[in-house]
Amino acid sequence: MARRHTLTRTLGFRAMHRFHRPDWSEARNREVWGPVGEAPGHWHDFTCTVTVSGALDADRGMLVDLVALDRILDDEVRRPLDGRHMNLDLPAFAYGATYPTCEALAAHLFERIAARLPAGTRLERVAIAEDATLSGECQRADD
Repeated sequence: MARRHTLTRTLGFRAMHRFHRPDWSEARNREVWGPVGEAPGHWHDFTCTVTVSGALDADRGMLVDLVALDRILDDEVRRPLDGRHMNLDLPAFAYGATYPTCEALAAHLFERIAARLPAGTRLERVAIAEDATLSGECQRADD
């Protein structure tokens, strides 16, 4: 019987973001975005949940080396985001580019994490929650 194994790792980071269009007036931004558009931005204690899949290594009984996975997540999630202002510190979310929504951040991280995983390990899902009531995710499309 064929089996599919998954492993999920969750980590947290604190980051700031702001919804703002530089080509709009302050009044228009305030009208559209309300408090989430106010300068300088607002902080969240985000949660990032990453699910990978693959075959179990018969010698270790796991599908990915957790030290290697944690290093990737530290490099791609925690270090670039923790304590940062997404609009100012991540070119992908600069004012006038992509809004730093949960789902956009999940898509951004999906590509970065997927590119770093060891052979035989596939990224299934990246979910970003800004609090207990709001999250977005990016999932691998079926091949």
